[in-house]
Amino acid sequence: MPDPPSAVMLVAVSMLLWGAAAISRLSPPIALVVAWTGALLQMAAGLPPLPLDLAIFVVLFAAAAWGTKRMMWIGGASAVGGGLIAGVYIGVLQYDFTAAVTAPSPIEMRLVLLSITMGLTIVLSLAMAWGAGLLWRLVRQSRANREAQLRAETAAAEEQERVRIARDMHDIVAHSLAVVIAQSDGARYAAAARPELAQEALTTIAQTARSALSDVRMLLTQLRHRQGDGPQPTLADLETLFAQVRQAGVEPRVSVDPMPQAEPPGAVQLAVYRILQEALTNAIRHGEGDVDVRLSWWADRVDLLVHNRIPGVTTAADAPMSAQGGHGLIGMRERAQLMGGTLTVQHEPSRFTVRATLPIGPSAN
Repeated sequence: MPDPPSAVMLVAVSMLLWGAAAISRLSPPIALVVAWTGALLQMAAGLPPLPLDLAIFVVLFAAAAWGTKRMMWIGGASAVGGGLIAGVYIGVLQYDFTAAVTAPSPIEMRLVLLSITMGLTIVLSLAMAWGAGLLWRLVRQSRANREAQLRAETAAAEEQERVRIARDMHDIVAHSLAVVIAQSDGARYAAAARPELAQEALTTIAQTARSALSDVRMLLTQLRHRQGDGPQPTLADLETLFAQVRQAGVEPRVSVDPMPQAEPPGAVQLAVYRILQEALTNAIRHGEGDVDVRLSWWADRVDLLVHNRIPGVTTAADAPMSAQGGHGLIGMRERAQLMGGTLTVQHEPSRFTVRATLPIGPSAN
């Protein structure tokens, strides 16, 4: 049984070491200082290695796992230096170094080798505890980097969705207002001479406004609820679009050659619809006469051509601002680029032409 001074020293060392282990997660630097204090006090009291020394492994793990980068390397140096000091201390407890130096015997030489081996073993054990903390640190950093990447990807996807919704909003509102304006002008002129035409124009205005209101409500719902995109226009809706253009007083001369060999991907159908919607809207607002529309569905792509006359325009510089690079043209180019295709706008004398090529393949789904 240890004498009272040794018992008191044992309690003090135990409190220091396990106290350091208890606070190692909250403050690795303080924990490492307290652990060194307890270890030096243990050696100063001449106490042998005890199970309470396992607390040092906890402190070294915490220094590598949760400490700063500088604290991490200090913990690694402590593992190596502390292991060497512990090996020398155990050797001092086992035999007299002075006698071994003056007249070493084979037994004393073996004790020296055993002490060196124990010292290396302690260094390796402490280094493994520190290395385990370093491994956990790398795992945490990898998780943090992955979470940051996911947050960045989510933010980018949300931004793309907002841009898409804004683009759809522009297409819907611009097209609907162009039809409404054209019909209103026609109804005003026909109100006195041919009331029946004015009645038809008002009916068209009401139908167009209701359709636009429904589409806008759907887009606003998407802004509030991200669970679903709602129904999107397809090729089957093109006839309705062409009918609205006819009601606005512009005849779309549509040709499809060759016809699609199979059902195109939904994304391609939506892009074709929106590009045609914007091009026809420009024809209603700024064009003169009828508009030519051509669709060519090839095995790997679809080619789209829309051209119409522009009144009083002989050069590109004379073209209306909306025909030179407004939000509509920007939106059409963005749609084509998102599909991996291209869209070009050409200002010929008295003619405005839109050409687009969209790929058809797995990337378009």
